[in-house]
Amino acid sequence: QVQLTESGGGLVQAGGSLRLSCAHPGRIHPSAFMGWFRQAPGKEREFVAAIRFVDTTFYADLAKGRFTISRDLAKSSVALQMNNLKPEDTAVYYCAHGRSSGNAFLSGDYDYWGQGTQVTVSP
Repeated sequence: QVQLTESGGGLVQAGGSLRLSCAHPGRIHPSAFMGWFRQAPGKEREFVAAIRFVDTTFYADLAKGRFTISRDLAKSSVALQMNNLKPEDTAVYYCAHGRSSGNAFLSGDYDYWGQGTQVTVSP
């Protein structure tokens, strides 16, 4: 079982920024999706953003204009730059590897996940 490792979470004030990183221990095929999901207390896990290759990106409405996903194929890593954070962005953020034949927006089409990193945004 491949384990992804997230980092970069923490506590930030509203309006601030954080950059999340995710490392894959091996080589990721460029056509595979790498995505970010989040789960707030008492809520279902929701899609945030995903990337395929290095220039095909997908964003949830909650992320458009504020978050940017990027990928380093050589380092097998993916990052999520989050700007203008809001208290409602508080959640555990998960990195996931998705099948190239899957749907970037569906958590069920991702086959392995990280353990998550906590992001807390104070008012």
